[in-house]
Amino acid sequence: MSRTSRATRLLRRPASLLPAVLLPVLLAGCSNLTGTGDLDYVPGNGGVVEFAFGDQQPPVELSGETTTGEDYTFSPGTVTVVNVWWSGCGPCIKEMPMLTELYAAYDGDVDFLGINIRDTSAANARSFELDRGVDYPSIYAPDGDALLAFTGRTSPRSTPTTLVLDESGVVVSLINGEIPSRTTLTNLVEDAGGPPAPAPPEPTEGEPADG
Repeated sequence: MSRTSRATRLLRRPASLLPAVLLPVLLAGCSNLTGTGDLDYVPGNGGVVEFAFGDQQPPVELSGETTTGEDYTFSPGTVTVVNVWWSGCGPCIKEMPMLTELYAAYDGDVDFLGINIRDTSAANARSFELDRGVDYPSIYAPDGDALLAFTGRTSPRSTPTTLVLDESGVVVSLINGEIPSRTTLTNLVEDAGGPPAPAPPEPTEGEPADG
């Protein structure tokens, strides 16, 4: 889908809900984060925001140390899904199997990156990842510095937040809160210039297929 057609579907968040400045720590919709000062934040509700071409921020410049202790620097060139999370966040836990399944299903055609913003240590975050088979990297950023890469209306204001970047590193869409469905995310990836959605896994007995 072209950027022009995305513009016709642009969903704008009310200006009254946007904080005046970017703060390095989020007030999570699923937790009681502190250190946010006196400003209010919007709890995540699964709302999708797509940015028209003229409403987009400059390409993201993002780096940090991962939960495995490795240095990470974001390199444009591939559509990328960025997920802001931490292991005590219920919606983050719920959507993680979908993210890991899609990461494997895209088989390198789409990059995935996590940003962990609250776990008490990188080791705790990594233990969570290992328990759930998360193979893509996550920047460990409890100080919130990694979130400064996302400016203006692309700034994450809830946990989880999922952002989709195009091949040039520009945020073209985001989801505030838990991802509503696999189809929602794969459509946003395709809108960003990524490949068509891979076939979903076969549902287990008694489990409905994702629509």
